Amino acid sequence: MFSPFGDWLPEVVVFHPTRFEDAQLIVHTVREHKTAVVHAGAMERREAQRLIDFVAGGVSAMDGRAECLDDLTFVFTPDIVQLTRDGGGSGGGPGR
Repeated sequence: MFSPFGDWLPEVVVFHPTRFEDAQLIVHTVREHKTAVVHAGAMERREAQRLIDFVAGGVSAMDGRAECLDDLTFVFTPDIVQLTRDGGGSGGGPGR
């Protein structure tokens, strides 16, 4: 299949974590240049906050971006993805 992105095809992975240990898989997904959408509604609120903080730190360390969609839903993107919300830029790839 032809892709304007060369060998890389953009991919979005949706997570519904149920335990903190799922955070490592989410960070690994972003490290593989995939976008992760995380809805932590199935977790106890305190544990969900801990997971989101861990993932946000890991993604930030890779120069990725995080955007809060609502209280328990976040999107995490690698540095090669432009993340835009409400018509304004929230970061992303080259030429930030």
